[in-house]
This record gives sequence, structure tokens and C-alpha cells, in this order.
Amino acid sequence: MRFDIISVFPEFFSVLDLSLIGKAQERGILSIDSHDLRDWTDDPHRTVDDSPAGGGAGMVMRPDIWGKAIDTVLSDGAGAGDEAGSVVVAIPTPSGTPLTQRTCERIASDAHHVVIACGRYEGIDARVAQHYAANGVQVIEYSLGDYVLNGGEVAAVALVEAVGRLLPGMVGNPESLVEESHGAAGLLEYPVYTRPVSWREADIPAVLLSGNHGAAARWRKDRALEKTAARRPDMVAKLDATALDKKDKATLASLGYLVPRGGTRPVPVRAREATPRDALALSELAARTFPDAAPAYLTDESIQSFIQQELSLARFQKYVANDRDRVIVLEADSKDLVGYALTIVPEADGIAGLDEGAPVDALIDGAERSGPLLELSKFYIDRQWRGSGGARILWDFTLADLASTCDKWANPGIFLGTNAANRRARHAYRKLGFEEVGTRQFTVGEQDNRDVVFARGLRVP
Repeated sequence: MRFDIISVFPEFFSVLDLSLIGKAQERGILSIDSHDLRDWTDDPHRTVDDSPAGGGAGMVMRPDIWGKAIDTVLSDGAGAGDEAGSVVVAIPTPSGTPLTQRTCERIASDAHHVVIACGRYEGIDARVAQHYAANGVQVIEYSLGDYVLNGGEVAAVALVEAVGRLLPGMVGNPESLVEESHGAAGLLEYPVYTRPVSWREADIPAVLLSGNHGAAARWRKDRALEKTAARRPDMVAKLDATALDKKDKATLASLGYLVPRGGTRPVPVRAREATPRDALALSELAARTFPDAAPAYLTDESIQSFIQQELSLARFQKYVANDRDRVIVLEADSKDLVGYALTIVPEADGIAGLDEGAPVDALIDGAERSGPLLELSKFYIDRQWRGSGGARILWDFTLADLASTCDKWANPGIFLGTNAANRRARHAYRKLGFEEVGTRQFTVGEQDNRDVVFARGLRVP
């Protein structure tokens, strides 16, 4: 690959004779030539700029000077492998598209000759980029970030480094290009360590010294996911869901990102307290999700009767307005509600659902209950989000909310009932820390059902 860099400060690029880029030039992997833009001027003062058309501050670099310079270096590179699409004119500018690893990968794989035009002052006359783009040259106007430099020289060095290191033979271990930040995995790189094992009271994580390479790889992937979610959530939202395994998805769920069934990208979600504006969406969500939990023997008439009586808009308006009816929703980035929990909180140290089979005498976390007994009346996740980890996010928020509500009691409890035939729900509640403590009869429409009753304490681990 050939790089030609044009600048009013060509001596700036002596830095590219150092390190891996310098060694790559010696080995013939790439060539770098810097050129003084002023060599293409024809006046005694070697002028490369003029005042902006239409007025304004600063000076603009002239298109006629830049045209001659770029034409020359393109002509010098012709015949050395330049083909249609293999020549790039790169123009660093604060108004350009952010430079990404994907862009660098495309240049490294597709281009043979890269000309970098380093502007100064107010930039290069816009007609330069327009002219070369219109004449079949790939023009890339790029930015290093949301800030302004004095000129394009630093950005030119960055482009040469970023593209050059991707060329075959540049990096000793090609696998490092996969694992590094912004690499093929699409993540920021995990934290790295080396000897000494202990330094200033900080130790290398034990898993990296265990000799268990699988555990070390998992630890690194989890840390990479955590760092990316914290620092670059935009990158997490672009991850290919088909490339994520079950453990990846579990880690992302713990960070607030779920992959819905059939989804192609992780979606940020959050749990929050419901507001009156959520009442309609809650009633619609409840109407969608309740039939999925109903046993097969329930008739459609019974199911619809229950929905109309217990899950109506009016009911949810009442629930949300009542402080003792704690309604927590799980909201996707699109603002759609994808899950909800409704907990009935009794007054003082009373018992909720006393007429609905509340396990009054059950032990709570192995001890006698001391405090109120709450009822988790509803806990549902929308169909396409089940199994994604959303239940855990919804429950953790709900548990923290209820524990805060009942913090003055030593051992308050919470119970729920779910149909005895619903093995999926029973398994899910066990994973949330509930234990089976009994059974009850529960009526849906005109039909009686046998429920299994679960209970647990409100202590947050």
C-alpha cells in the first residue's frame, strides 16, 4: 500500500519512521511519502490560502493549489496497481464522518493508494472533494472526534497507523486484531495484566492465573461486555445477536440489554415505577400475556371474563393511583412496555390476599415471618421477551422497591400463586428465590384452578 501525505508541514511525518510503521516500510509492506503543498504554488510568497467567499473569519485553502498537488501524486501512483476503486483521497476535517475500525478495515482491504490531504485554517475549498468524488476517486472526509485540531496532520498519522497495522504481515499475531478494542468482536478490549502478580495492594484476578483457559476466556469476554456497555453503549446496540452465546446474553441482561426472540441486536431495557400514563399500555400488555399462562382446560370465555374484570384499563388506573399497589414496568428502548409486576402491600404488618390463600403460617427464609405478607399478584413478560433475562431485571427492581417499602420490619414476606400445571412459571419463580409452601384454589371466570403457592423474604441479597 502506498500513502502520500500532502501538508504545509511535511516534516511532521518523520514520526512515521518509528515503531511498527517504520519497520513495515523497511520490509516493503507499505510506503509513505510526505509532500509540501507549497511546492505547487507559483508566487513568491508560496500562498496556499485566500479569504473565504461570502466573508467570514479565517482563510480557506485554495482549490487550484490542491488540485495540482493531488493530480501529481495520483499520477505518480498510477501504473503501480491503481485500479478503479483502489485509490482513496482522505481529507481530515472536523465536519467529516467519524473514523471507525470498519472504515479502516475497508481501506486496508480495498485500497492500494491513499492520498491524505491535510488542511489548515478554515479547511480546504469544498470543490476539491466534490471534484475527485465526481471523477471516480473514492473520497473520505473523516474526523477523529468531536473536537477541532489546528490541522489535519495528527489525523493523517492516525489514519496511517490504523490502516497500516491491518495490512498482512504488520502484526505478528493476527488474533490480536480480533480481540482488541473495536476489533471483529465489536467490543472494547477487556482489562489486561502482567507481572508482578501483586502491585500496590492490587492483585491480578485469580482466574487469569488459574490455568483454566476456558474460564479466563469467559472472564475476559464478560469484562469486555461490561466495559463496552459502560463506555460505548452505541457499540453494544450494534452487536450481532447471532454471534452471541447464551452466557454472552446472560451477561448483557445483567447490564440491562436483552435480545428478544428473533431479534438481531441487543436492546437496552430498564425497570421503573409505573405512572398513570402507563395504564393503557399495562392493560393491553396484561391482556396479551395472561392467556399464555392459562392452563389448557380454561375456556376462552373464562379467560376473557378474567381479563375484562381484573385486567381492564380501569383496574390498572386504580392500581397505579394507589400507593399500596406497587406497579413496576419493564420498558424497552422503544418505550414499549415488555413486562410488568403488580404487588399488593397491606397496611402496617398485615396480610395481603388473606381471602386468596395467603400462606399465613409459612416460614419465610426458614424463619417465622416478622412484618407484613405481600402478594405478588401479577408478574408477566411479553412473549417475545421471555427467556431473555427480562424477568430477572424486573424482579430485582421490584424486590428492591418492596424491600425499601418494608424496611422497618425484620422479616417481611411475599407470596404468589401460579397454576400447578405451569411448569415453566414454577421453574422461573424458583430461580427468583421463591419456595413452594402450599396450594390454593383460584377462580378464573367460572372455573376453579389449583395453584401452587410460593413465598420468600424481602431481604435484598
